[in-house]
Amino acid sequence: MTSLFIGAKEYFPGIGRIGFEGRESDNPLAFKVYDANRVIGGKTMAEHLRFATCYWHTFGNAGHDPFGPGTRRFPWESGSPMATAEAKVDAAFEFFTKLGTPFWCFHDIDLAPDAEDIGEYERNLKHMVGLAKQRQDATGMKLLWGTANLFSHPRYMNGAGTNPDFAVVSRAAIQVKAALEATVELGGEHYVFWGGREGYSSLHNTDMKRELENFARFLAAARDHGRSIGLKGNFLIEPKPMEPMNHQYDFDSATVAGFLRQHGLEKDFKLNIEANHATLAGHTFQHDLQVASDAGLLGSIDANRGNPQNGWDTDQFPTDLYDTIGAMLVVLRQGGLEGGLNFDAKPRRESTDMQDLFIAHIGGMDAFARGLEVAHGLLTTSPLEQWRQQRYASFDGGNGKAFAEGRLDLAAIADLARGAGEPAQTSGRQEAYENLVNQYLLR
Repeated sequence: MTSLFIGAKEYFPGIGRIGFEGRESDNPLAFKVYDANRVIGGKTMAEHLRFATCYWHTFGNAGHDPFGPGTRRFPWESGSPMATAEAKVDAAFEFFTKLGTPFWCFHDIDLAPDAEDIGEYERNLKHMVGLAKQRQDATGMKLLWGTANLFSHPRYMNGAGTNPDFAVVSRAAIQVKAALEATVELGGEHYVFWGGREGYSSLHNTDMKRELENFARFLAAARDHGRSIGLKGNFLIEPKPMEPMNHQYDFDSATVAGFLRQHGLEKDFKLNIEANHATLAGHTFQHDLQVASDAGLLGSIDANRGNPQNGWDTDQFPTDLYDTIGAMLVVLRQGGLEGGLNFDAKPRRESTDMQDLFIAHIGGMDAFARGLEVAHGLLTTSPLEQWRQQRYASFDGGNGKAFAEGRLDLAAIADLARGAGEPAQTSGRQEAYENLVNQYLLR
């Protein structure tokens, strides 16, 4: 990256490139743990974590919530939607460059002004993709993934790919086609579907089987077009259980994995797991990651967290070290991510300074860097993996191995129990595992 800002105006004056200063630093605009070039387990932190900044929350969310309008005023807001979009792309790439995240992500109408007229919408997006490409070339930034917003416009109130009206499904195809082509034009590695309204509010008026079959056809058509224009990476589905719909078809990792396999989509599609969505489904972040990983479908992560006292998607920055340790244990055990860690997160409504955008990202990056350190230590120098293996040692030999390999029928298994007597009680030692994590966290 060669310059700290590109346009004629500097949108974040007084803030230079964010550097690594170590744990003793009191500088809020410096990394305490994240050292991009530090090697852990044969990869640099940057290679392990593959951080991305999202376009929508960072440059478009002014602090609004379900109970009130925004509180932040952005210096790139201008007199017209297109003038604001053009200024915003300069501000965004200045921010990316100063922060040092190597990737970014966008929705189509985050980047370019939306329009009811299809031709105008396509022209707007094409224009803004051209500007973004120039700024990528100038800064060295890369696109992790793109996507289309198929949930905000009133036309999608009953869904997009699952809508009962084919006219709406075909209108959604316009946006997906355009967003796929924009992603390829910008060298994006992957493409995401978040089915924000792919679900139902009432089963009384819903043919769920038909909607899911139509959604599978829609995804297959998008995949075929993406492959035809050169997208080589994964198509990613992001699970979420509800909100805005009462029930969404991509409820959690297990639901999406089953859907993909049922419709033969698992070779091209993987999952983009968001922490706050996992907790809204009643799971931990680590659980949904583990389910996706065990299915061979964990592709990328939206890094954030929710507020357990609130009942909606608060999209806070990830600062809980237990969450980041758990996440990185899953990622390291599967050998890394093809995607990355996208900060689908926003500063709090009360955080109104532009500096807060940097501080929030710094905290999230440091939290995942510390999670990486601790998870790597647990996997390589602690007894964690040995303990887990010993818990299941009875399946590694003898009759347990024969069972695991499918060489015993139910009658044979029952006969073995008759001669063995009451099984010995074996402690799960949960507290020992928890204390071990704390021990490595405190190092």
